[in-house]
Amino acid sequence: MPKGEGKVVAQNKKAYHDYFIEETYEAGIVLQGTEIKSIRAGKCNLKDSYARIHNGEMYLYSFHISPYEQGNRYNHDPLRTRKLLLHRKQINTLIGETKEAGYALVPLKVYLKNGFAKVLIGLAKGKKKYDKREDLKKKEAKREIERVFREKQKM
Repeated sequence: MPKGEGKVVAQNKKAYHDYFIEETYEAGIVLQGTEIKSIRAGKCNLKDSYARIHNGEMYLYSFHISPYEQGNRYNHDPLRTRKLLLHRKQINTLIGETKEAGYALVPLKVYLKNGFAKVLIGLAKGKKKYDKREDLKKKEAKREIERVFREKQKM
């Protein structure tokens, strides 16, 4: 099964706009109590979240998982720091890569795979303003070509 397959629960579309994604890694998430129920219900948000390596372990910061409605006192803090599960070799390569200037670890999407919640982490390099404008121009040109092609097919 290729990386990123399964029921996609949340996506970080802004990451593709703000960064060049060089490599992706699939990581498991350490969850507490009712968090998996909220994720299965689709009540999570990747906006403004990021990953960081601390003491040889990877953590996901500001990943919002809404409290589960039927969870009462067993609910969790929505923005707590969550540990990500990766192989030691992968973490070591990421430590080396992120020491280079301009590289960041960005969560791209959260999905369910075989009943487990997974996060697709991207090794990303920040885009400059002119890169973003260039991407927008390419998208616009592609849309225009598709529009003209559809009009010709109608005739």
